[in-house]
Amino acid sequence: MVLQFQPEGIYCPAGDFYIDPWRPVSRALITHGHSDHARWGHGSYLATGAAAPVMRLRLGDISLDTVDYGETRQIGDARVSFHPAGHVPGSAQIRVEVDGEVWVASGDYKTTDDGFSEPFEPVACHAFITESTFGLPVFKWDAQDDVIAQINAWWAGNKAAGRFSILGAYALGKAQRILANVDTSIGPILTHGAIENTNEVLRAQGLSLSDTIRVTPDTDTKANAGALVLATPSGMNSTWVRRFGQASTAFASGWMSMRGHRRRRSADRGFVMSDHADWDGLNAAIKATGAERVFVTHGYTSQFARWLNDQGYDAGVVETEYEGESLDAADAEVVE
Repeated sequence: MVLQFQPEGIYCPAGDFYIDPWRPVSRALITHGHSDHARWGHGSYLATGAAAPVMRLRLGDISLDTVDYGETRQIGDARVSFHPAGHVPGSAQIRVEVDGEVWVASGDYKTTDDGFSEPFEPVACHAFITESTFGLPVFKWDAQDDVIAQINAWWAGNKAAGRFSILGAYALGKAQRILANVDTSIGPILTHGAIENTNEVLRAQGLSLSDTIRVTPDTDTKANAGALVLATPSGMNSTWVRRFGQASTAFASGWMSMRGHRRRRSADRGFVMSDHADWDGLNAAIKATGAERVFVTHGYTSQFARWLNDQGYDAGVVETEYEGESLDAADAEVVE
């Protein structure tokens, strides 16, 4: 096998490296900067140049080397390259070739172009390691323009009624998609410190984001009445939100397509927006690889693997410690 599944993570014997390991290892190749894939404690790291700044922000002074998309590295007896995954800026699928056999580890991915992250590119391979965060037919995303229009209308309505609009979104990925697309003429945009830390790093890389105001203890909320407030999911459940007084709350997540998740979060609104592929996206991505073997790592693994086997693939489930999209996770925040 080109890649093996070991207690530390996904291992390549020919190159003596791991992909997104969840236990400390000597050499780690990282698909993207979310904390369930990029963890502290490895001897050395390799990631795309676009993913590196956020990784340094979150992991500190690490030994980190970078590659461009499509650049080939020879690591031992393995030929390695990174290819756009469309998940968040800098995210990659990792292609590993040994003696003519090609395996691809997807990390997290989405197949629709969000106009902000590098668009997903299918990579031909013999075996594909895929996520299945939303691996059920019920998960089908609306067009991003439609979701942004819903957010704009909600925000404008709240402003007219004298309320803040507090929207929970991941500090890396979701928050920036919203910032890059919402109608800033409606009002000012305030941000949680973890989101603003990420914004600063991405702006320094040349990515265009709407102007924002970092929320601090000294922030004058009255001077920013009717603002859109971007908060982390964990921030939504803390005393942090109380400073805004009269407000409407919402979450942006793929899980908002399920009524039970919306009720459990006690939010006024839910906007269905995910940085992961939906059912159609997962199936299209796998088909485009031409792979015969598929390993399903996290999400609705057993259901999705069963479906793939019914479609003629040689598919199986692999246990990992990746979390996918979770409103209960710490969402890889950087402390203020």
